[in-house]
Amino acid sequence: MSCIVVSSCIPHKDTIYLQNKGNATHDSIPYNLTEIQKPYRVQVNDILNVRVKALDQETVSILNPAGEENLNASSAERAFFDGFTVDVHGNIRMPTLGYINVLGYTTEDIEKKIEKQLLEEQFKETANIFVTVKLAGLRYTANGEVGNPGSQVLFTERVNIFEAIANVGEIPVTGNKKDVKIIRQYPHGQKIHSLDLTDVRVMESPYYYIQPNDIIYVEPLKQKSLGTGETALSSLTAIASIISLISTGVLLYTRL
Repeated sequence: MSCIVVSSCIPHKDTIYLQNKGNATHDSIPYNLTEIQKPYRVQVNDILNVRVKALDQETVSILNPAGEENLNASSAERAFFDGFTVDVHGNIRMPTLGYINVLGYTTEDIEKKIEKQLLEEQFKETANIFVTVKLAGLRYTANGEVGNPGSQVLFTERVNIFEAIANVGEIPVTGNKKDVKIIRQYPHGQKIHSLDLTDVRVMESPYYYIQPNDIIYVEPLKQKSLGTGETALSSLTAIASIISLISTGVLLYTRL
């Protein structure tokens, strides 16, 4: 019984985020941690929100989406229908400009690229063309041991792993916080990266910030498969129930 209780309990240290696993200090965050976030480079299936402004706005109206008046559509739906989706060849197709290759470019690069093409082909410098390009929401999927598995779209440019998980209902006690998987898309395929959310140094990881189309997977701890409980008390309660059932079965068998 003691062995079952010990093996089925989830250690307290496995449930706490951002622990100082190095030399103990009095600082709440003992290291001068540097948050690492490389500029995101556009991938296939991304949706871009492109806006073009000029002194005479009517001259660029054809380049701007016209569906924002539909109040019945959600922000995500408007982004899907009004945005420019990157096709399998890495191109977006814009009115009057045709196909523009954006694969592997940052949004800042794309802004400059569109602005340059407009000035070369359609406008003069005096038109004061101003182009903005943003991702139409940061979409990601969370599976496994999280409160509400599924896909989410956040309208922000910067989301870290803790914010992403908080938006899908947190990781329960039975989830493995020490080995959270990030499945990330690259031009040459997908890669799996691991994050230890119980270690404060996770903030130094290049995968601390999620990217569009990331898949977050939290695997269950082995204690869940034992089915005896998350704590010592719940384990003892479960074991007591099992013993009671066994005793009842023995008594019935004896009477027979």
